[in-house]
Amino acid sequence: MTIRNDRPVRIGLQLEPQHADYDAIRRAAAEAEDLGVDILFNWDHFYPLSGDPEGKHFECWTMLGAWAEATSRVEIGALVTCNSYRNPELLADMARTVDHISGGRLILGIGAGWFEKDYAEYGYEFGTAGSRIADLGEALPRIERRFSKLNPAPTRKIPVLIGGGGERKTLRLVAQHADIWHGFGDVEVAARKIEVLDRHCADVGRDPAEIERSVEVSGSPSDSGDQLADLGITLFTMTASGPDYEFGELREWLAWRDSRNGRR
Repeated sequence: MTIRNDRPVRIGLQLEPQHADYDAIRRAAAEAEDLGVDILFNWDHFYPLSGDPEGKHFECWTMLGAWAEATSRVEIGALVTCNSYRNPELLADMARTVDHISGGRLILGIGAGWFEKDYAEYGYEFGTAGSRIADLGEALPRIERRFSKLNPAPTRKIPVLIGGGGERKTLRLVAQHADIWHGFGDVEVAARKIEVLDRHCADVGRDPAEIERSVEVSGSPSDSGDQLADLGITLFTMTASGPDYEFGELREWLAWRDSRNGRR
């Protein structure tokens, strides 16, 4: 069944900041913006997730500050910030600052965290999946309250993206706090997660149309693009990793986006 959705299709690109010199990351960000990407993401880890586990790597939020100055059009953000690594009030202030530096282009992507090596090496308590999600649930209202106290205030209502697919807890937090939900999986999985999210929205009194739906994609858009879009998903995010950032598939998705939006 096709879901009516008035949002245009958007393409995101996650530049994984691993195994590359920063000059290469900066060039990739500039090229992606020139190609027409809508949102440019990095990630919030301290070590590579693939390849040499001790390979080159760079920190998330200092990079976002640099991207805020180095880009002019794309929205920017982390896919996603690990809630465990920063005090919620500090994170809100960091986000507000990057929001101003970028001229109102920041998306605050956030999640509960999962990569145990980051926690062990940097001295954070890993806890359990349940405790990390509970911590995220406590942090989100604190971030919202801090936004309201900052001077100067954010340039806009900073969009909050929550990543994750836990059907009982994470998707309920999405219904309560998120402007964007980011998930993973094929068409069948996405359809089930959206159904669960819509039920949580009904339970908390939220219009599900207020939440943009995002999914990670790869391969050709002809494989699943239209099917995912017909579920009401409008943000399609690809990944590219260092040391060489290849954009062949990205160009296909950008062309598909333009064709899809042209039929609106």
